[in-house]
Amino acid sequence: MSDKDLMANIQTNRVGLDSKFKFECHKGVKCFTQCCRGINIVLTPYDIIRLKNRLALTSEEFLAIYTTPQLFEKTDLPVVTLKMGEDDQKSCPFVREDGCILYEDRPTTCRYYPLGVAALSHKEGADDQDFFFFINEPHCLGFEEDKEWTVWEWREDQGVDIQDEINADWTDLVVRKRSFPANVKLSDQSKQMFFMVSYNIDKFKEFVFESSFLDRYEVDPDTLKEIKGDEVALLKFGLKWLKGVLFQVEDAEKLPQKEGADKMRKET
Repeated sequence: MSDKDLMANIQTNRVGLDSKFKFECHKGVKCFTQCCRGINIVLTPYDIIRLKNRLALTSEEFLAIYTTPQLFEKTDLPVVTLKMGEDDQKSCPFVREDGCILYEDRPTTCRYYPLGVAALSHKEGADDQDFFFFINEPHCLGFEEDKEWTVWEWREDQGVDIQDEINADWTDLVVRKRSFPANVKLSDQSKQMFFMVSYNIDKFKEFVFESSFLDRYEVDPDTLKEIKGDEVALLKFGLKWLKGVLFQVEDAEKLPQKEGADKMRKET
């Protein structure tokens, strides 16, 4: 199926938060864990934080072992996908016959399944919100179960409402970049900064506290204390900073620069 046909199918089958469907996945369903094989999972920033902490790894260790870097389609932004196994089915590295060994910290994409979420092109003042669609795979028998949900209930039950809230600024940046004219490109340095803030939270923490960052920007003491001890707070801080600095979002909450910061930037 071409990208055009896929988008047409998604648009045709789009559903809203109050849409109802029947679905349940459990060990008694014959297709159990089949959806964990032969798939392409783009990891969100919060996915990385949860997974690397669950495995007691640094960001760089997790990225090196379990991910593959890519450029996100139509945005030219760097993202990472979960590295699948080398078995015939290209299975997720965390799936076993009796289920996922990291289920409580599974990625956002896994939580949404059998739903997909589509973010619309960013337009200032637009009323459109993200919409949802069903991923109807021939092998999936979960739709034959009797458990009924609304899309809203499913998101809450699977915890993706929390995931989406934490990743909201990141998603907004991706959608904004997708709406840029094709000739508008970010520099390699900007892409590296986007990647660091999004995926290498340990490196970003080092950048904030051990580089000249705090010599250039005014950050109040309470915020400093919070982002030093809370990776989610640090992620949100970094994404808001990106919106103001790299993406020049007019309504972004920009960090005030200290006197002489421009001169310091030129000298370094």
